[in-house]
Amino acid sequence: MGGVLDGLRVVEVAAFIAAPLAGTTLAGLGAEVIRVEQRGGGIDAQRWPVHAGRSLYRAGLDRGKRSLTIDLRSDRGQALVTELVCGGGPDGGILITNLAARGWMAYERLRERRPDLVMVVVKGTAAGRSAVDYTVNAGIGFPLITGSPGADGPVNHVLPAWDIATGVLVATAVLAAERRRRLTGIGSLVEVALAEVAVEMARSLGYLAEAELVAEPRGRFGNDLYGSYGRDFRTGDGRHVMVCALTARQWQSLQEATGIGSAVADLESATGIDLADEGERFRHRAAISELVGTWIGERPLTEVAAAFDHHEVLWGPYRTFKELVQEPSVQAEPASPLRFIGDPEQQARPAPEIGADTEMVLRDELGLAPTAIAELRAAGVID
Repeated sequence: MGGVLDGLRVVEVAAFIAAPLAGTTLAGLGAEVIRVEQRGGGIDAQRWPVHAGRSLYRAGLDRGKRSLTIDLRSDRGQALVTELVCGGGPDGGILITNLAARGWMAYERLRERRPDLVMVVVKGTAAGRSAVDYTVNAGIGFPLITGSPGADGPVNHVLPAWDIATGVLVATAVLAAERRRRLTGIGSLVEVALAEVAVEMARSLGYLAEAELVAEPRGRFGNDLYGSYGRDFRTGDGRHVMVCALTARQWQSLQEATGIGSAVADLESATGIDLADEGERFRHRAAISELVGTWIGERPLTEVAAAFDHHEVLWGPYRTFKELVQEPSVQAEPASPLRFIGDPEQQARPAPEIGADTEMVLRDELGLAPTAIAELRAAGVID
């Protein structure tokens, strides 16, 4: 494909989201990523959404990769994958997995074959307990501050945020470990746990410090943006928009676009507050939203959009996925959202069908002759 990681070879033996997303991220930058699955397809083979018998979930996470299916339960299959992981010359010897790193896949076993091995292992918890994004999220606190005020019980969100953050960190770990190996010749075993990623993200965003220092626990604020000003509004023609005013300039732009400046001045005079202060905008969000909502509700989306764009308001329309896929920029499908200015933009390579590259990988990467490949197929090691 080309790209800044052209020549780097990564073997991925994984499922679910985090580890495969790391492979997709690296493949989008030009790395050769070979996804290895159990013969017949791994546990992601039919994960929803499914269309015409094909998992769109799996296809999305396999863009740009090559697919090798093999009997991972057999000694011969394990030996072939070991050879694949440990080969590849100076740009090979990189493994991403979220499977139990023991037995034939134990780091020490693989390191005997390749001392400079780079191996990144995704775990549920640091102690090795099984966990997925949805169980981690349950214990991190966010479902109990999500939803409308007064809601009873947790409210889950649909975005697997911890899987996504972990996947990007795994790709970062691969590049960091590969750089150290290139400079020193030393390989690495890197472990990253979904639960620890979630805790660190909550710490970085101030949620844990707030829990330690503030007496009252964080409440639920529905679609209002906590600590600043932002929320959803319905236009006169039934569309929905998200409007934010995080900075003083954005707040001024919103007033100019909606013509509520005099009403805002009256509100400030009556309450003795300055709505240029971000925190005061949050405290008085209901009064502000009544003004903004009235203006938006009297106009169609086209008129709202024209005024907001003219005054550089921070806003965006709500869209369905079906509406989103009609956008030309979305249809283009770049290989990566990272743009290296001056380099030609790479287009995403479609995900292969499960096992489509098995024979090619065995031939090109391991040097197996056609007769040897035929024998493996006859023995049930490959399809």
